[in-house]
Amino acid sequence: MNPTVILSIVSAVVFTATLIVLLVRKKDVSLSTDVFVPLSLSIVLYGFITLSNSLEHSGITDFFDPIEDIAEIVFTLMYLFFVNNWRKDRSETRFRDLFRFAPISLAEVTTTGSIIRINDNMIKKMDLFFDIKNHEYLTLDDLLSHTHKDEHRETMTMSWKKSLELSYKTGSSIPPSELEITIKDGTKRTLIVGANIIDENYLFSMIDITEQKQTEQSLRESETRFKALHNASFGGITIHDKGIILECNQGLSDITGYTSQELIGMNGLLLISEKTRDMVMKNILAGYEKPYEAIGLKKNGEEFPLRLEARNIPYKGKNVRTVEFRDITEAKNAEAEKEKLKSQLLQAQKIESLGRLAGGVAHDFNNMLSVILGYTELTLEKIDENNPIRKDLNEVHRAAKRSADITRQLLAFARQQTVAPKILDLNDTIESMLKMLRRLIGEDIDLVWNPGTTLWPVLMDPSQVDQIMANLCVNSRDAINGVGKITIETQNIHFDNEKPDCQPDSVCGDYVQLTVSDNGKGMTPEIIENLFEPFFTTKDINKGTGLGLATVYGIVKQNKGFIRVNSELSLGAVFRICLPRHYGDVVAPVKTVKAGDTCGNETILLVEDEPSILHMTTTMLKKLGYTVLYASTASDAIKLSKNHGSSIDLVMTDVIMPEMNGRELVEILQTEYPNIKRLFMSGYTADVISKHGVLDEGVEFIQKPFTMHDLAAGVRRALD
Repeated sequence: MNPTVILSIVSAVVFTATLIVLLVRKKDVSLSTDVFVPLSLSIVLYGFITLSNSLEHSGITDFFDPIEDIAEIVFTLMYLFFVNNWRKDRSETRFRDLFRFAPISLAEVTTTGSIIRINDNMIKKMDLFFDIKNHEYLTLDDLLSHTHKDEHRETMTMSWKKSLELSYKTGSSIPPSELEITIKDGTKRTLIVGANIIDENYLFSMIDITEQKQTEQSLRESETRFKALHNASFGGITIHDKGIILECNQGLSDITGYTSQELIGMNGLLLISEKTRDMVMKNILAGYEKPYEAIGLKKNGEEFPLRLEARNIPYKGKNVRTVEFRDITEAKNAEAEKEKLKSQLLQAQKIESLGRLAGGVAHDFNNMLSVILGYTELTLEKIDENNPIRKDLNEVHRAAKRSADITRQLLAFARQQTVAPKILDLNDTIESMLKMLRRLIGEDIDLVWNPGTTLWPVLMDPSQVDQIMANLCVNSRDAINGVGKITIETQNIHFDNEKPDCQPDSVCGDYVQLTVSDNGKGMTPEIIENLFEPFFTTKDINKGTGLGLATVYGIVKQNKGFIRVNSELSLGAVFRICLPRHYGDVVAPVKTVKAGDTCGNETILLVEDEPSILHMTTTMLKKLGYTVLYASTASDAIKLSKNHGSSIDLVMTDVIMPEMNGRELVEILQTEYPNIKRLFMSGYTADVISKHGVLDEGVEFIQKPFTMHDLAAGVRRALD
């Protein structure tokens, strides 16, 4: 029975009992008269208002005391009932307001699926997401059918219904779960959906977390990018607190050899060599923020040059330091290589300067030496063997030859020596020199010859091979104190991917290596560094000019080769000369012109702008039996050739002359004498007849200063 009805009946009974009391009480009985006014709203009774009046009577008061007690209890219950209903009404009002204006979407649904009420946020979402305008008579099936519009709609709907049935039976709630839906504009939204049991109904809740998910995704992507950049840094990056590593990237692991797990929590000072550890710790304590260099220490104990740069930053409530570790080994090597190239450039500039100096003075100097040598030879032939002047003339001749050798060495060093390359087998060329080399080094030194098998040919002037071998063997001889050994070896060698060391301008490929080693006193690194500089020598005064190894260097470079030197004190020295392999057949050696074959009776046109040399050379040629037409200028030579009645067999001309050079003169003469032979003479190389000192094909050349024997051999070679 309804509690309100029961309360009304009880009130009526109490009211009736009170009236009876008023009728039957005697005058001496004390009565209390109460009138009850019911309080109700609509059909709901909330309580009564009591109106009381007291009268003094006697008699049956005790009889009515229990009834008064009951009335008081009833009145109290009625008061409590009123207060409870009032509080309940206020609670329901607050609940309705909270439900309606809640910031999440809410819907109250019966167990049969009928939606009792939905809040404003749910209405807004349904309009926005599903375009549902009519919310009356909406059922759970309708809502689920709009929510799941893909191929999984039926499966998802059935799953929800089963979850609701299980929740109702067990009295438990449906835990919130994520759900991705496609709304009316085709975009995806992510929701969190759950349900709770309230009384006998379900309270559905729905929260749109799309923006939150997008923010989380952006944060994840940002973190991924940061980690990628962090680990892709060109150096090691770490965050440390007074040296203890808190975080680090993969770069630090790559540099040091430690794993990331080993590095975290490690004292970062262990990554610094003891040589610079104190300096680094001092910078940490001082908060130093400028880049500086230190020496790093890898896990395997290897030290390496390191560049450090730090910043003081806040991190998790602390002031810590972030540091970039940069392995600068390559930079240091590049710097060293740069210094090496700079040194080589300075060396090349010195060589070039010396070459220009040598080229500038060689012409006039060699002209003077030619006169001295030539006239000395002519005079020696005229005087008797017992003449006391002959001894003095021999000294003059020897001094002139030594001067000519020095000039020739300077030209060789400066790569201005005129050469006539031939395809050679180095084994054959060196074999023919062994007897001369043994005389050169003396009997106390053993000369060992180890020729390589099937040696590749090289393209080189044979006289340059003679100069290389003589200078290297003399250098080794002077490094040996007393008894010793010099070893000469040849072999084929190939350089693959790496360029030959010590020569950055050399190229990979096939080379023929000539090695000359000795067991002498050896050299320090400082001596090796200056070894090929002109006039540098460690020998005593008057025991060397300092041009021997400079000459070797110039010859090797002129032939596009390179030279390597290894030496230590007391362990001797090893010189390895690598000459490019030539792809061609070895030619037969040129036959030496014998003394008896140097004379002739042909007609020679001699052109020389220096009068003394012109006169001297004319005299020599006539003594050799030749008919000589001589001229001091090119124009005089052309006139002389035109006025000469018979043929001219050979034109012998200086290369550098005032009016025109020797090649141009020869080209003019060849128009009149097509078969005329040619012989050029000069004190230094010139691109007129050669390219970088290498004679053009078919060009004969004689180097000033020359002896009468050199002249005779050169003329005969050109004519024949």
